[in-house]
Amino acid sequence: MTTLSEEPGTAGTATAPQTSPLRVVLLLDVKRGAQQRFLDAYQLLRDQVASVPGHVSDQLCQSIEDPSQWLITSEWESAEPFLAWVDSPEHREMVKPMHECVNDTRSLRFDVLRETSAAGHTGSRAPRPERAGDGRIRHAITFTVRPGSEEHVAKLLSEYASPAARVDSATRLCRTTLFMHGNRVVRAVEVRGNLAAALRHVAQQPEVRAVEEAINPYLEEERDLNDPEAARAFFSRASLPAVHEAVAEAERHGQPRRYALRYPVRAGSGAAAARVLARSDELAAADPTGPLVRSTVFQRDDVVVRVIDLAAPADQDLALTTGTADRDLAAELGRLLELPGAERDLATDRGRGELLAHCEMTPITDRHAQDS
Repeated sequence: MTTLSEEPGTAGTATAPQTSPLRVVLLLDVKRGAQQRFLDAYQLLRDQVASVPGHVSDQLCQSIEDPSQWLITSEWESAEPFLAWVDSPEHREMVKPMHECVNDTRSLRFDVLRETSAAGHTGSRAPRPERAGDGRIRHAITFTVRPGSEEHVAKLLSEYASPAARVDSATRLCRTTLFMHGNRVVRAVEVRGNLAAALRHVAQQPEVRAVEEAINPYLEEERDLNDPEAARAFFSRASLPAVHEAVAEAERHGQPRRYALRYPVRAGSGAAAARVLARSDELAAADPTGPLVRSTVFQRDDVVVRVIDLAAPADQDLALTTGTADRDLAAELGRLLELPGAERDLATDRGRGELLAHCEMTPITDRHAQDS
């Protein structure tokens, strides 16, 4: 039931969905004098989560060296039921009493690949592939602003001062890119090192806090960044994890151009659309003559965003840009999307052009750290 992370969805970044059992680990620093309240809150949460579909078991552990340090582990049938629960309003209400008892938390999520018990070795699952490319990690958040405020919000987001790139000796904030599509904002961050540490670092920077406060009046969903619980809940809902990443196998020359597409998926089809786009990008990355440098598919529920770096203008290869180069995958994607107009055949230039016009996000700002 391990769920108190300030960085929801960061584990498993840039990997394809798997069906392995999931082990969730939560490290907690319990406030002085709050131990019994913490135990009571844990017991209540444990009783509630026991009935959640997909939950298998959980354990509560206390450090033998520092009694204020606690560990909660839980096992789930797979990542899907855990993520569905952790993203729910019911979960946010459940964890509030426990939040009040802790100073800090860190959540980690792992696929269970091998097990050893008294009966011997059980289970043998393939590991996820190593992170592609240069080791940079991508994560994103998304939120909507009030209709009519888009131009003003875009101006605020384009003028903010970049935060310091250095997080610690091992972590750097490399790049921050913001896009808008209608009244939806997507902010993608690129990090080398510890993603969770980088996200905490960014949230603490005064220049970032200033622009967050400036756009608060224009958000469709109200938030109070001075209330830790409210801020945590907002960013939990805003998290847009990277579910797949593809990097070109062959070297591409020239400075790549960055684009983002937000796909209008049918209700309940977000995960399926993300899988189709992931397969398409794997094929594109393996083509030594193609312009794809790197692609990341972000998905949360039915919000699907694909950020691509190309060695050519987006309209030069509409099939690759839209993720529809393979005819069968294009047909499958077309069935998963809600597209206006009469042209729905994504295997034609006309269909791809209309898809790009409908999906392409407007770039607001693209900041590179000087020392990344």
